[in-house]
Amino acid sequence: MEKDKRYHCARQSKYWQQLQKLAMRSWSLASLFEKDDTRAARFSTQAGSLYMDYSKQCVDEEVLVSLLGLADSCDLSERIDALMQGAMVNTSESRAALHTALRLPETASLQVDDQDVVSDVHYSLAQVARMSERIRSGTWRGFSGKAVTDVVNIGVGGSDLGPLMAKTALDEWADTSVNVHFVSNMDGTQLDNLLKYLKPETTLFIISSKSFGTVDTLSNAKTALSWLLATAKLRSGTEDSVLRRHFIGISANNEKMNAWGIHPEHQLQLWDWVGGRFSLWSAIGLAIAVRIGMAGFKELLSGAHNMDTHFAEADFADNIPVLLGLLAVWNSTFLQVNAHTVLPYDGRLSYLPSYLTQLEMESNGKSVTLHGERIDYDTCPILWGEIGSNAQHAFYQLLHQGTQQVSCDFIACVRRYDGPLKNTSLQQQHELSLANCLAQSRVLAFGNRAVADGKVDTGVVTDKCKFYRGNQPSTTLLIDELTPYSLGSLIALYEHKVYVMASIWDVNPFDQWGVEMGKQMADSVHHAMQHERKGRFDKSTEQLLQHIKQLS
Repeated sequence: MEKDKRYHCARQSKYWQQLQKLAMRSWSLASLFEKDDTRAARFSTQAGSLYMDYSKQCVDEEVLVSLLGLADSCDLSERIDALMQGAMVNTSESRAALHTALRLPETASLQVDDQDVVSDVHYSLAQVARMSERIRSGTWRGFSGKAVTDVVNIGVGGSDLGPLMAKTALDEWADTSVNVHFVSNMDGTQLDNLLKYLKPETTLFIISSKSFGTVDTLSNAKTALSWLLATAKLRSGTEDSVLRRHFIGISANNEKMNAWGIHPEHQLQLWDWVGGRFSLWSAIGLAIAVRIGMAGFKELLSGAHNMDTHFAEADFADNIPVLLGLLAVWNSTFLQVNAHTVLPYDGRLSYLPSYLTQLEMESNGKSVTLHGERIDYDTCPILWGEIGSNAQHAFYQLLHQGTQQVSCDFIACVRRYDGPLKNTSLQQQHELSLANCLAQSRVLAFGNRAVADGKVDTGVVTDKCKFYRGNQPSTTLLIDELTPYSLGSLIALYEHKVYVMASIWDVNPFDQWGVEMGKQMADSVHHAMQHERKGRFDKSTEQLLQHIKQLS
């Protein structure tokens, strides 16, 4: 594996200085469109079933050329090749980040440190196929001999958000009566609500944890085991039969799975080079495969691989992940637009904003470079989002008339409800949703100057409460239709966007050291809760601990 590869830093290039100067202009989206009738056509591109219109971003040809120059100045092509070939791109942990290998076809070839990566990946996928089919077919039986009816995925972070988001988006492809549930919250609320109506004899738990040491996940798993054992004792079941028939483990740590009691035949492999937030393509996607079948899961992988190929081969000027990443850098670093919202106009994508919140902010929420130098420019913006139609009645007020600049991604599917069971009423609702998507991006861009029939109102708004300033930059992504394949492409698009941003900012998007300190401190605080020890923490924490103990 390649060691300590030092790429050129975009911060030192002439294009960085050019963009700083360009950012000082007074940007007006209305003026940009007035001056150029071809703007929409020139600032849009397509990859497979994904069409991207970025003409409502505050860019012109000069900015675009400088951004593309910035990409070249940091050796982005080499960085992309390093990612795909298994080089040590995760420098702080001295490992590759080979999530792209998880969706390579079986005929591909990739050797990393004498490891046949493709062979290992497809061996694991074959295990996923066998296990998911046993569950779906009813041949997986609980300790009392009854078939499994419910599967509960216990995980947190990427081991929860990825499969939860994909399963929710693709649930109309479900072809099984087996229900799939997700539990992540440490306080037990989700699990408690589930256990009230699930049946122990027919419930199977998937424990998804790369380290198999995450306290959130293991605390839920321990409670699930206790729940099962309480019923098993009444039915003459044993702890061994409960562990063997009701738990699957997915981890890179086989020793800890063995110690916990996961039967070796029910352990699925992860690798150190798979980051949690990039792992839904691996065995972590077992819950998805259970719900939509292995054929559907492989379509998801195929769509992602198609985007990988586009990312690796397309010219940067037409490369959707590259352009999306460069625009994000332009907004955050140069225009100081430090908030970004994701607005899918499709209820099936309800968990996509949460998924992308983790993907982007955990990856690029960094303040030091790859070589440990303090950063003097803005990196990852604060990201959030919601289904667009819901968001219109929640935080769009801030987008339209607040004091903050916010960049937006509008995401919508063009075709829906037009299959063999065509539903005219639902089609009309879908068209209304699409109309709202286009209308909102238009008003955000042009404010009060956006009026019907493409005309521009140059008059003065006398009622200042009804003034819309516009000039909020946005990108619109249209998907032909939502399928496992197109969803795979969409998710991979955002993965690669993250890598492009990280490459420009010269940060490592594959570690998350900022998460670790809080975990370590929690152990100390928890220990203090259970023992009378004072003076170990700051005065505020000590006071809060004492208040908790008084009420306990």
